[in-house]
Formats: sequence, structure tokens, C-alpha cells
Amino acid sequence: MEKVLVVDDDPDVAQLIQISLELEGFKVIKVLKAKEAFQKALVEQPDLIILDIMMPDIDGWQIYNSLRYNPLTTSIPVIILTAKAQEADIKQGKELGVSDYITKPFHPIELAKKVKSLLKLRDKERDF
Repeated sequence: MEKVLVVDDDPDVAQLIQISLELEGFKVIKVLKAKEAFQKALVEQPDLIILDIMMPDIDGWQIYNSLRYNPLTTSIPVIILTAKAQEADIKQGKELGVSDYITKPFHPIELAKKVKSLLKLRDKERDF
């Protein structure tokens, strides 16, 4: 069973993501505080991370950069899921190399499809 770490300070959003991904057969680990996200990623070694950017305790980009620069987490695909929908924000995400950038509001079924697609792509890359 593939694991997805969901990092979002809004418990309702995190719950919605958890339910939609569990219905698709994923194990979901929820983190509501950004301070816990990096440590949880190290311990759990998820197959994919869904990360909000606008968090009250630490900016999501700081978490993303920590994940990218750590050899234990650098290859984990990260989907940014945020209300920051300005073109400059999306461009920043692409420049930093996020796996996908999804703006809120979002459709849970579409998010689940993106997760599946990214994990299939990751598996194909591993086969080479």
C-alpha cells in the first residue's frame, strides 16, 4: 500500500484529502502543523507528499526546500496544494521543481488521479 503524507493546517481539507485517497487504496498520514512535516517525512518515507504552502507556523516552501536538500527525501514527489493561485506563485513552484501545483478549491477525484499518475510515472522511471 502506497503512503501519502498530507500537510495542511486546515483539518477539513486534510480530512477531505484523506478520505478521497483512502477510497483509492492509499495509506494517508495527516500532519496539521508544518513543524511536524519534515520529521514525519523522514520517519514515514511516504511515496508522495501533498503540501500546503500557506501554513501558520512555517512557510510551506521552507518545508519543500528541506525535503529537496535531504538525501532521504529528495526523490519523493511533492504536489503543492494551495490557495496561492497567482501566476508568479505557480512559476515559483515550477522553477523549484515541484511535481505538480494544484490550486484550491480543488476536486478530490482529480487530486487522486494526479497522485496515481505521479506514482505511476515514478515507478516507470525506477524501472529504467
